[in-house]
Formats: sequence, structure tokens, C-alpha cells
Amino acid sequence: MDCLNKFLCGLCVLCANLIKVGALPALLSSALAASAAEALPPFSWERVPVYAHVGKSAGDFTSAQLDFLAQHFNFIAFEKGQAFRQRGDTAAGIAEAARQIRRRNPRAKVLFYWNAFLDYPLYAAGKTFPAEGHLKDSRGKPVMVRNTVPAYDLARADVRAWWSDVAAGAVREGGADGVFADALLQVIAPAKKKLLGEEKYKALNAGLETLLADTRRKLGPEKLILFNGLRGGEGAQFLPPTSGAMIEHFGQLSGTGKEKMAADMEAMQRAARSGKIVCLKGWPGFTWQDTDLMKKPHTALAKLAREHLTFPLACFLVAAEANCYLCYTWGYRDDDGTFDWYPEFDKPLGPPKGEAKRTGWIWQREFAHAAVSVNLETQTARIDWH
Repeated sequence: MDCLNKFLCGLCVLCANLIKVGALPALLSSALAASAAEALPPFSWERVPVYAHVGKSAGDFTSAQLDFLAQHFNFIAFEKGQAFRQRGDTAAGIAEAARQIRRRNPRAKVLFYWNAFLDYPLYAAGKTFPAEGHLKDSRGKPVMVRNTVPAYDLARADVRAWWSDVAAGAVREGGADGVFADALLQVIAPAKKKLLGEEKYKALNAGLETLLADTRRKLGPEKLILFNGLRGGEGAQFLPPTSGAMIEHFGQLSGTGKEKMAADMEAMQRAARSGKIVCLKGWPGFTWQDTDLMKKPHTALAKLAREHLTFPLACFLVAAEANCYLCYTWGYRDDDGTFDWYPEFDKPLGPPKGEAKRTGWIWQREFAHAAVSVNLETQTARIDWH
């Protein structure tokens, strides 16, 4: 016991001396930075770095699907509704998927999908949601997104505490390595100001920033928070408390046009250079929302996706930095392309020889085993593998 007391006293003296010389804060900062770095997925330029974002509503993934995910991806987010029809709770479905992936690929990082604004009735945690915790407009009517989904009132402390507690539970008990916080840009959309009124709009925005800070505190620096979305000049204010972001609508939906694509590519560069993860969501020229096209057999859709890969892949490569990932599908469910693969993803890539050279709308970049060029104006690209 005397030895223990002497050791503790010595430790206290050491800490006191470190504080006096200002070294302890620096050491703590270094330790936190090291924890944050260890939380990142294992990144490599050896081949195209890819990210999976997928959910399967019908039930758990099959063994073959789990083997595919574990073999091809070190970074995976499981979507809302995972195994919901089988388990009745997205969180339970994601926990099982995470457990199975970790058995097959211990290096993989898995994210729990948790919408930061829309209250999808797909989680058992909804049973403990605070009473009257949904957002109301300036007239006192419930805010319904797409006329179907209620929104969280993030100006309320009890709603934020509930949300961040569920996120922390998904990590502690559910085995996730962090959360995918969706729909942040919907919270701050300027149209909300007219809908809610100036005062409530400001309170909602402030609540969102507090929510992210609370979630980071509860998860700790060694866990991931990836948010959606980063879009050109929007969303960068959410980077400091998070691990990074998804750029979701690249070249598709609201992200079409050379100006928007260039802005997204530059946003990816800036965020990644500041040490953040960035997932670029590439599209094959169509989405799951194209109802007529979705009537075609999966083989036809996969063929189209193969034919259209070069442009989004080249855009990603000319702008990518370390810890950037490409997600290439036409949606987020199990039949939307996650389980299709492309020869380009197996080719040796190697590290970039430098930054991209840009002339107007043309970007060019050299890698150890590939030369990449993109013309955003004509939406054409070329990748020469060597």
C-alpha cells in the first residue's frame, strides 16, 4: 500500500509539473488526435478506395452478401430499415450486420445510420422519443417532410439528449464504429426560415450544432461521425466536431452541371486536406427514383452502371486525397448495385504523383499506375491504366 501511495503521489507531482510548463494540454491534445486517427478506416492508394452504403429491408444479409462486403470494403454504412421486416428494429438489424462483418473482416469500420432530422418509424428507440418532440411550423402545425415523415425539433434539449443517447448505444451495445448522421442540410435549408420563423429557425440551427457536439462527447474521439452532406460551399461548418462527410448528389439529382461538380470536387479536396474523411457518392447516370428504368432486370442496370463508371470514377480520382472514398451505386438498398463489382476497382492504382492540374473545366492527374483526365463541360473522361 505504501508503494502504491508513493506511486500516486509521484504521478500527481508529474501532472502538476506538466501543467506548470503547459505540457499536459499538449499531451492530451496529442492523445486525442492519436485516438481520432486510430478511428479512421484503413486507407490505401493500392486500389481505388471504396465505401459501401447499403441496407436490406427484407432481412439479414446472406452469408454470400456478408462475404462480399467483408472482402471488398473496409468502410461500410448500414442504412435505415436494415432487416426491419425480419427484426422490427433497424438498430437490431445493423448490430447483427456489424457483428457478422467484424467476424469476417476485423479491420472494417461500420457505421450506424441515424437520421439527424427525419423521424423514420423504423427504430425501437422511437418508443422512448420525448412527448411532443416533433417540429412544428410557425402556425403550430407538424412539419412533415415529403408529407409523410415528421421532423425532430432539435431546438429541444430532451430531443437532442434522446438522439445522442441512441447514437452512443448503437456504438456501445450495437457494435458500430460510429454513426452516419443524415440530412443535416435539410435542417439548415433557407426555406425552413420562412416555414418556422426567424427565431425558431435560429434555435433549430443552434440545436443541430449542439447535437453534434453532444454526440462527439458521448462517443469519444475514437469513434466516427460521418455526416451528410457536404455540398460545394455548404456543410463545412459541421466538419470540426465530426470525422468527415458524404457528398451525396455528385453529378446527379441536385448536383448536376459543371459548376456544381467542380465545387463538390473542391469541397472534397479542402475537407480531406484538413484531415477529414470524405465519401463521394457517384452515380451511373440514373437513380432508384427512375421508376421506368427500375422495371428493367438487374442485369441490364448493372450493365449500364459498368458502361457509365469512367466519368464519376475519374472525377473522384483527380480530386481525391487520403481518406477519400468512392461509393458507386444507383441507390442504397441491396439490389441497387452494392453487390456488383467492376474490374477498375481491382486494378493497381498506386499513390498520386501530385495534385491535379486544372485548365478551365479540364482536370488531369497522374497516379503510379494510371493517368486520369476529366472534362466537366463535356462530361467525358479517360483513365489509362498502366
